[in-house]
Amino acid sequence: MATIDYESKIPNNVDLASDKRLQRALEKWQPDYLDWWKQMGPTDFEDKDIYLRTAVSVESAGWAHFGHVKMPDYRWGIFLEPHAADRKVSFGDHIGVDAWQEVPGEFRTDLRRIIVTQADTEPASVEQQRLLGHTAPSLYDMRNLFQVNVEEGRHLWAMVYLLHRYFGKDGRNEADELLERRSGNEDRPRILGTFNEPITTWLDFFMFAMFTDRDGKFQLLALAESGFDPLARTCKFMLTEEAHHLFVGQTGIGRVIMRTCEVMNAYPDADVTEHGVVPLDMIQRYINFWVSSSTDLYGGEVSSNAANFFAAGLKGRCYEEKRYTEHTAMQESYVIEKLVDGKIVKEEVPLRNALNEVLRTDYLDDNQKGVDYWNRILSKANIDFEFCLPHRRFNREIGIYANNRFDTQGNPLTEAEFVANQDKWLPKDEDRQYVSSLMVSVTEPGKYAGWIAPPSKDLNGQAADFDYVRL
Repeated sequence: MATIDYESKIPNNVDLASDKRLQRALEKWQPDYLDWWKQMGPTDFEDKDIYLRTAVSVESAGWAHFGHVKMPDYRWGIFLEPHAADRKVSFGDHIGVDAWQEVPGEFRTDLRRIIVTQADTEPASVEQQRLLGHTAPSLYDMRNLFQVNVEEGRHLWAMVYLLHRYFGKDGRNEADELLERRSGNEDRPRILGTFNEPITTWLDFFMFAMFTDRDGKFQLLALAESGFDPLARTCKFMLTEEAHHLFVGQTGIGRVIMRTCEVMNAYPDADVTEHGVVPLDMIQRYINFWVSSSTDLYGGEVSSNAANFFAAGLKGRCYEEKRYTEHTAMQESYVIEKLVDGKIVKEEVPLRNALNEVLRTDYLDDNQKGVDYWNRILSKANIDFEFCLPHRRFNREIGIYANNRFDTQGNPLTEAEFVANQDKWLPKDEDRQYVSSLMVSVTEPGKYAGWIAPPSKDLNGQAADFDYVRL
């Protein structure tokens, strides 16, 4: 196994001790990180023992250890997949050259931008979720929240290592600024809009974990193909941890749906809000909001930056080596749909310029699998309802659709038509107030709030009344 050195002040598997200058720089950054965690991490749970998993190797099997630990004592560190000596750049204009172990000078600015943008999302999500522990529907869910939080913190460490190790003073300054920006702050917000959205309820958290963390999955898949080998190796291990975050989101929403179905079957003629569960149409409105916000994270449909990143070998398509046989994307085109004179028209653009849209399509296809999972819950409960994803044009603030209005099927609307119907499509104030009213903490082991069903099985083979968080 590629084990991790937990005896070091900063756990790592990159032989940090052999580079004293880098080690000193990161050890100087570490107290600032811990101060940020104390200020902006989960509030009021620092002294509680949480049943967390910690990486003990970077192998795909058997890599995690479970045990109770206080979050400030969690061993954040720097973990990369093992180096493959013969790895080559596999796409773009540099196919076949040895994968870069140092930053090519001509790509330095672009590569730093890519890393900083990814890094900024990690602390942002912790900040967005910092108050949720107080309204957890169970100890099981509280534990899952904290697991997501500490792993987002570790993902920040992964990117900060790259900035410190490969970008000198500029990288150190960028690492400092990652701890200075704040989610939702008017003066120093996080870089990407979705990471400034408030997450005040667990329904929002589950939606975020399902849809926004899934964006993270696909961004990491694209970066895991990078010709800059340290970035690729970092992202491959981050993906191993990211899978749990998606599980929390998909199954969390599934359990909300399941509980609503139980109430609908028990009281077929009742308003389900009278029984303290979330109506299905309200869940759909939350889906519409978080999908459209997360869809913006891929940027413009036609992008010279995406083309340049691909040409340079910095960011590929997800599963670039496994899925594709042609890796230059020079001779192919991609069809983009645009709104022209009130009508949707198709236009072919060079494939390289459409790579944001290629990644967005992969993301939406993966989202659909989660929606299919929720619809199977409805089917098994004999509930006549079907969840669906909103069209990629709906409620966009970035890209070619941002200045126009569309319904959830992607049909063009006037501004007046959109305003008249938006309460059918997006959470309204009454929705948010109702969902907030359900957020009452349940801390007895094995018990769950009335708006969510228990999981189908407990974590790591534990008993139903296991003390995931020792309060």
